[in-house]
Amino acid sequence: MLQFNVIKNDSSSAARLGKLTLTHGTIDTPVFMPVGTQATVKTLTPDDLYQMGIKIILSNTYHLYLRPGADLISKAGGLHSFMNWQRNILTDSGGFQVFSLSKLRKITDQGVYFNSHIDGSKHFLTPEKVMDIEQKLGSDIAMCFDECAPYPCSYDEALNAVKRTTKWARRCKDNHTREDQALFGIIQGNVFPDLRRKSAMDLIDLDFPGYAIGGLSVGEPKEDMYKILELTHMLLPEDKPRYLMGVGTPEDLIEGVKRGVDMFDCVLPTRLGRHGTAYTKTGKITVRNAAFADDFSPVDEECGCYVCQNYSRAYIRHLIKAEEILAHRLLSYHNVYFLNRLMENIRTAIEEDRFCSYYDTFMQEYKF
Repeated sequence: MLQFNVIKNDSSSAARLGKLTLTHGTIDTPVFMPVGTQATVKTLTPDDLYQMGIKIILSNTYHLYLRPGADLISKAGGLHSFMNWQRNILTDSGGFQVFSLSKLRKITDQGVYFNSHIDGSKHFLTPEKVMDIEQKLGSDIAMCFDECAPYPCSYDEALNAVKRTTKWARRCKDNHTREDQALFGIIQGNVFPDLRRKSAMDLIDLDFPGYAIGGLSVGEPKEDMYKILELTHMLLPEDKPRYLMGVGTPEDLIEGVKRGVDMFDCVLPTRLGRHGTAYTKTGKITVRNAAFADDFSPVDEECGCYVCQNYSRAYIRHLIKAEEILAHRLLSYHNVYFLNRLMENIRTAIEEDRFCSYYDTFMQEYKF
């Protein structure tokens, strides 16, 4: 179901090198997981992801439950077969999406009532139903149903979310039976250290094979997020993977690795690509800007991706101005490749005992 081995610990930080083995192969960690919300990483094919060396992607339980439905995907042979992706998949529980609906949902201890953002239809999700959906999807890692308290919120609101998250995690575990799928618990607690500690201890008692850190990067200052990560890595078991949910800017990836995180996901690389923005070694550039109209250099001169080897900034800007879909595809490809390559470089730096010097150089060169 899941095997995780820490290969090496960095001597001057909490960074670590690991191998995570799941049903559809072994993943080197730390790792960035591209997001395929609706059974596709936007504008990219599975072959694109294979070429980049991507070993695991994320899909969204909430969206797939509403459309096309878990039963249809199960009938197709599961999510891997349905989307023609033969490597690992992690499905989130849909909790964050449900709770972000705000006025369209009502939370109870039993579950969450909500109206679909697609057609307004009424639904009720419980931990048991979420487990049924995720098991039908057949992902390699499934996430427990949790309550993500908003930022800012009161201490009591965060405490109630922690208590409910623990109760729901227990119900998820009791109703999870698929042996080829690992179930991760999700730590909540907002920016309150004692609540993070309580949530971690409660979930560790339930003995999940992996743990996610949820409820961060939702509007809180970055300093608060980093403090919570520093606390969390000291609480969680050394021999189990740690997953920071929804975080994926280049600077946050390297900061998270420094604080002991093994897994990350984020929609940003493809979202930025669709808006004409690209990552480079020195920071983001907005390729749609007029300054690149006659710039025939690649997006990033030090990048080895297909896009940078074959297309210029000027050409991609032309595609953007002409509203050609190829622009979205090329920039999304580059951005996903860039983050995947960043993680490869981080792993090499840990392996070669130079992570801290790599961190210092990166933070000096990358402008954010």
